Amino acid sequence: MRLIQVLLGIGFGFCCFLAQANETELTVGSQVDARTLDIHESLSKETLQLAHLMFDPLVRRTQRGQFEGRLAQQWTRIDANTIRFVLRDKVQFHSGQLLTSTDVKWTLARLKLSRDYKGMFDRISHIEIIDPLTFDLVTKSPFPLTLQLASYLFVMDSAFYTGVDENGKDKSRIAALSDSFASKQVSGTGPYQVTLNEPGIQLAFTRFKDYWDKSSQGNVSQLALIPIKDPATRLAALLSGDVDLISPVGPKAYLELADQPRFSRATLASSRLISLQLNQQSNTALKDIRVRQAIIYAINNQGIAEQLMQGFAEPASQLSPPSFSGHNPYLGFRYDLAKARQLMKQAGYEKGLSLKMIAPKGRYINDEKIARAVVAMLQKINIRVELETYPINQYWPQFDRCNGDILMIGWESDTQDSANYSEYLMMTRNPDTGFGQYNCGHYSNTQVDQLIYQANREVMPIPRGQMLRQVEQMLYEDAAFVPLHWERVAWAAKKNIRMKSVLNPENIAYLGDLQVDELENQLSLPLLRSRRQ
Repeated sequence: MRLIQVLLGIGFGFCCFLAQANETELTVGSQVDARTLDIHESLSKETLQLAHLMFDPLVRRTQRGQFEGRLAQQWTRIDANTIRFVLRDKVQFHSGQLLTSTDVKWTLARLKLSRDYKGMFDRISHIEIIDPLTFDLVTKSPFPLTLQLASYLFVMDSAFYTGVDENGKDKSRIAALSDSFASKQVSGTGPYQVTLNEPGIQLAFTRFKDYWDKSSQGNVSQLALIPIKDPATRLAALLSGDVDLISPVGPKAYLELADQPRFSRATLASSRLISLQLNQQSNTALKDIRVRQAIIYAINNQGIAEQLMQGFAEPASQLSPPSFSGHNPYLGFRYDLAKARQLMKQAGYEKGLSLKMIAPKGRYINDEKIARAVVAMLQKINIRVELETYPINQYWPQFDRCNGDILMIGWESDTQDSANYSEYLMMTRNPDTGFGQYNCGHYSNTQVDQLIYQANREVMPIPRGQMLRQVEQMLYEDAAFVPLHWERVAWAAKKNIRMKSVLNPENIAYLGDLQVDELENQLSLPLLRSRRQ
């Protein structure tokens, strides 16, 4: 799958300093710059982190993985297809408008128009408004993950986003990488309002004085996210005091911080799978299952996880991590150079072939190093790889065009469920439904598609798990993609920041609840100004 990566994969890192009249300012060293303020433009970890700052979902996960109400104060299942939600009363948007069921219905309609979200929300039939604070969320058929979807329904201010902008264009339109109204203007119910957006320099927030959640312990009044793409520079900024929180933290830096008593660290297992897609449309050789199998057998992903990632990754043989219901324990690792060479010979490519590979630079932990390691491993079976790496903002346009024979992508299950990987990465590409949106391998198996459809209608856990494990078996046998590993994600911050209390199993930080125990007499805003000069 793609805050601005604030402390977490954009790494929305926060730093804390300055105490004036009980105000606390935090500066975050982030890995990726914010491309847009429109939370429906892309489905990515960075966008979701940003959404939790400016908006609120209906529900969200606790650290124990359970759901707690946010904008929805209660919910009840009415029948197999319907859950009734009751909204909190007197919740204000940043514009001053009050939240109603109409805003939820409007938001769902917009999500269904999003290229990235429509596949996820396709199983929702409609919203039936009961009264201004009550509505029924109705699925097309029984669906086991309705609450998971509700955690992605960040309600937008329908009145604010309705009408035309100064250029006469629809305020609600979703336009990737454009100057749309929603990409620059925000009215949500979240804990923070955007006060300054300087792409490539900083994104600044102030706490919303009318924020509805009075029980929140968060005490950060001013927040600034500054992009620092290089991991070493990001660590240096933390050590020097220029920023107060960073993420991600690489394996080497994480170990170095163990001897730094002024800082704290946190790391969590992640469901983010790093994998390679083999584009069967760009190179006919990749249509041959033997060539795809040979590539998998030639790549020592266990060695990459242990040596290059230094334990910050769990080697993968499939999409689903061990904690997911679709994980198939019988699918083993396949590194075997002799077998890879034999397969290449059988396919008629004993003398080799040439392929083009694209990978991001600075998006995932050690992504460029991993790509170069793969190139070296494939040389051993006479596959000559031309590698092109791009900064993340340049990489996604390349990936969206499937502009390579081998393409690296990281994906974290949005619903914390096995089916989500296949829906976006493995199902047959369908621009109408959004399924297969990131399937640049152009892999297509109608049996896989049907099993996913069946699993998404099955509410009983045991038969559903069996279906998802069967999908993993079929993808494994078809050599549909190259699994590398699941990342571990790490954060580091000044000691007085209660970082661990706001992390959750989805590796998103609820920064609105972030607490700072003590304040340092250090100013950060002059530093930001100097960056702009």
